[in-house]
Amino acid sequence: MNILRANLPEAGYGKKIVLHNISLEVDEGAIVGFIGPNGAGKSTLLKGLIGIVQVPHGEIFLSSSNITRLPTEQRVALGLSYVPQGNRVFTELSVRENIEVGGYLLPDRRVFQDRMESALQLFPELRERLKQTAGQLSGGEKQQLALCRALMLNPKVLMLDEPSLGLSPKLVTHAFNTIKSINAKLGTTILIVEQKVRELLRIVHRVHALRMGELVFSGTPEGLQSGGTIKKIFLV
Repeated sequence: MNILRANLPEAGYGKKIVLHNISLEVDEGAIVGFIGPNGAGKSTLLKGLIGIVQVPHGEIFLSSSNITRLPTEQRVALGLSYVPQGNRVFTELSVRENIEVGGYLLPDRRVFQDRMESALQLFPELRERLKQTAGQLSGGEKQQLALCRALMLNPKVLMLDEPSLGLSPKLVTHAFNTIKSINAKLGTTILIVEQKVRELLRIVHRVHALRMGELVFSGTPEGLQSGGTIKKIFLV
């Protein structure tokens, strides 16, 4: 069953069109990866889905809801969550306050506490640092905090833009294991834009490759790795 569908004839920044003829269907509960050279339009695609980038034509459906013309905050309220590049956190706020920002749409305090407890079970290291300023966290801890904050609204679809950016090789492996755990334990559908292709293919169910703003491959990780497909995609 599709949880996210998008048909984007074009999308971009003002007169600068970045994406062309993107057609996308995402199954509920899947981990879906997006790869391609720098400037291929991967991040722009996520920003178009969340409403940061203009989508003048086409349609985007989240479950049965047409979200194409909705502002970003309404898309978030309906279950679409986005963690931008760099695992951004509010460095002057405490870890707890960062998490509270993620739950700002929750209806009452009890729901907030339940969600916070559920999120912290996935990130026990953060529990010990709730009073600490987020700017004092390590790169890996900031990545965990960004994920924890995004999970507070129990999103149907979690979109991650290069979650491994700036992490050491050891922390990259840990980050991808955490993403896989979120999918397995919570059933969250996850979309990931990533440059570390080998690590990405280890956890995804489906993968899409973009080049020059167009989809040039859609299929399984096994299909991508056969016949020199990856080399062709990155050979620009």
